[in-house]
Amino acid sequence: MFNRRELALAVAREFDAPAVLDVGGGSGRIGEPILDAGASRYVDIDLSDTMLDLARERLDRFGDKVELIQGDFLTADLGASFDLALALGYFDYIEDAGAHIRRIGELCSGAAVASFPRWTWTKGPIRKLRYEVINNCPIYDYTGDGISALFKNAGFTRVELHPGKSGFLAVARK
Repeated sequence: MFNRRELALAVAREFDAPAVLDVGGGSGRIGEPILDAGASRYVDIDLSDTMLDLARERLDRFGDKVELIQGDFLTADLGASFDLALALGYFDYIEDAGAHIRRIGELCSGAAVASFPRWTWTKGPIRKLRYEVINNCPIYDYTGDGISALFKNAGFTRVELHPGKSGFLAVARK
């Protein structure tokens, strides 16, 4: 979580008062430091009302800079273009990552920061048991080449991958 937040903040600081889209932003844990760093607009879209209620409490002090939307990212009306899109902890559960990254590409004019899990022998079997077997929730794993191809197919020209112990952090730029 710390590395995700720090990378998102570093990329946000490359823009002057960026408009930021947080896909699956949940409770606004990343939104708070992004807004503190000077974002002019922060939109969090999530399926969970409960998570958005937490975001509402956390981000209330930022007033009209914040918009919280409960809905499906692929079909929601999100308005204007964003300088930066975040998708942290999002792609673990997304069956058609290509469609979601293409939508990010349509909405984002600058950069995207996203996290992707990868298979490891230490975490993979436990994640599969916990999510797929016990909770009937499919999970997905990615490779570096696959992530790069997804972003390039969505109109991003440069993709930086930061491999970690159990996944990748990606920064894609237009």
